[in-house]
Amino acid sequence: MPLEFSSSEDAADLAGVVAALDDADCREIIAILEAPKTVPEIAEAVDLPLSTTYRKLDRLTDAGLASETVGVRRGRHHASRYVATFDHIGIGLDDNHEFRVDIDCSNDQSLGIWSNVHEEF
Repeated sequence: MPLEFSSSEDAADLAGVVAALDDADCREIIAILEAPKTVPEIAEAVDLPLSTTYRKLDRLTDAGLASETVGVRRGRHHASRYVATFDHIGIGLDDNHEFRVDIDCSNDQSLGIWSNVHEEF
């Protein structure tokens, strides 16, 4: 059976979504991403090393389940923050009995262009 993906935005395939959701660390990260958080904040909250946290966030962003925003800091560096990008995920069979995943991306974490702007002192 072919795999089909349906979403309001481009994202990974069913296998990528299922793999991310099958990972306990990824599920734990998703659970705390109701508001944008930096990688160190996420690592501390879920008690993971930074390197592991980066890998898990890559998996989640590749699957279309989280997105990276860039905040503004004083100086030359920007602080990336991550946030979950969905409210609901459904996996089922369509009329042709092919697997499909539907991701409801209506979890609008944005407030226009200003949603990604954060100042740190």
